[in-house]
Amino acid sequence: MTSKKNKSAIQRRLIPSYIFLIIWSFISVFPFYWMIVASSNSSYEVSQGKLTFGSHFIENFINLTHDYNLWGAMGNSFKYAIAQTVLCLFICSLAGYGFELYHDKHKDRLFGVLLLAMMVPQVATMIPLFVMIAKMKMLNTVVAFILPAISTPFMIMMFRQNSRNFPVDIMEAARIDGLNEFQIFFRMYMPVMKSTYAAAAVISFMNAWNAYLWPKVVMPKSEAQTMPMLIAVIAGGYSIDYGKLMMGVLFCSIPTMIIFFLLQKQFAEGITGAVK
Repeated sequence: MTSKKNKSAIQRRLIPSYIFLIIWSFISVFPFYWMIVASSNSSYEVSQGKLTFGSHFIENFINLTHDYNLWGAMGNSFKYAIAQTVLCLFICSLAGYGFELYHDKHKDRLFGVLLLAMMVPQVATMIPLFVMIAKMKMLNTVVAFILPAISTPFMIMMFRQNSRNFPVDIMEAARIDGLNEFQIFFRMYMPVMKSTYAAAAVISFMNAWNAYLWPKVVMPKSEAQTMPMLIAVIAGGYSIDYGKLMMGVLFCSIPTMIIFFLLQKQFAEGITGAVK
C-alpha cells in the first residue's frame, strides 16, 4: 500500500515536467509541420497564415520544377556534400588519430595553433581563398566547394578527444601480429570509432548541404547552383510565390532530416565520446 502511494506521489510530481516537455516538443516540431502545410497551400493562403493542409501541393511542385532547375540543384548539393563529407572524415580522423596516439613533444603546440584557427571568422579568409581558387582556375568545380572544409580544427579536435577512449593495447597487439600503421588505422581504429564517424558525418553533411556564402562566391554559374542558392533565388524575387518557396524549403530539408534520423543513435554516442 505504501509503495503504491509513493508511486502515485512521484507521478504527481512529474506532471509539471511532462507538461513542460509536451509544450516544448510542440514548439520544436511546429516549424516542420508549418513547412509541410505551407508547401500544400497557395501563396495567398501562406501569407494569411493558414495552418491546415491545402490542395496546391502538386501545383506548387510543378511550378517549382518548371520555373527552376530543382533536380540540378539537388544533384549538385548531393555531389558536393557527399564528396566533402567523405574527404573530411578521412583527413580529420587521420589527423585526430595521429595527434592523440602518436607521441611527439611538438604536437601539442601544433594542435594549439589549430585551435587558434577556430577563432578566425570565415569571412576573414574568404577573399584570400577566393583569389587562390581563381588563380588555380577551379571556380565552379567540386574542388572549389570542398577545399576549405575538408580539414577543420573542430573535426580534428573531435576525433582527437574521442581517440582518447581508443584501447592502445589493440595497437600494440596488431603491431606484434605484423600490421603496419595504415592497416591498424583502417582495420582497427575505424571500426572501433564508428560512432564518432557517424556523428562527424552528420555534422559535415549538414554543414556542406546548408552552405550558402562560400558556394555563392566560388560558383557564380547557374549550372553549379546548390539548394540553398536556389532557395535564395526564389526568395529574392520581386513577387514571391510563398507556396513555391516552401516547396523548395521542404525539398532542401528532407535529406538532412533523413540523415539525422538514420544516424541519431550513433550521433549521440559519438558526441558523448562512446567507443565500442
